[in-house]
Amino acid sequence: MSDLAPPYPDGKRRCRWCGTDPLYVAYHDQDWGVPERDSRALYEKLVLDGFQAGLAWITILRKREAFRAAFEGFRPERIATYGEADIARLMADAGIVRSRAKIEGAVKSARSYLAMQERGEDFSDYLWGFVGGEPLVNRWTSPAEVPASTPLSEALSKDLKKRGFAFCGPVIVYAFMQAVGMVNDHVVDCHRHAELTSP
Repeated sequence: MSDLAPPYPDGKRRCRWCGTDPLYVAYHDQDWGVPERDSRALYEKLVLDGFQAGLAWITILRKREAFRAAFEGFRPERIATYGEADIARLMADAGIVRSRAKIEGAVKSARSYLAMQERGEDFSDYLWGFVGGEPLVNRWTSPAEVPASTPLSEALSKDLKKRGFAFCGPVIVYAFMQAVGMVNDHVVDCHRHAELTSP
């Protein structure tokens, strides 16, 4: 079996995990592995990766716009104020994953994010500090080589938890690091590996 996805009309080679679903292919080509430096966007992605726990990412991807509407644009300063009425509203929203624990985790993480901000810590600078400010470029030839977690994701997970963030175990954190470009885990034959590695 090839380590790349089936042939595409554009002739480009892609990581096998994105398959042929147009939404997933677009996510692979435009989002996954692109370095994200915006603190709010990083908070959003960490929360969505937490919601993914136990589910396929495509499930979250299909609901992403509904999540953004339900969580008011993932503004931490707004989510940090959520109380029981907001949680009940979200639990009644069929457009998102209705997990009380994960919803409460998003609120807890928003409060932790704001606590860092109040101490003068920038969330983006904090996260990127774990990789020295630049993406770590891996050179995997097969998806079987790509780890589910690493000592670095374990260290970041532990520190996030210490700061009060929720749903941020080492596997979730590594998926997050891949998605936001802290690591380039496109296989080397995928067209995005070279595009994201080039200056």
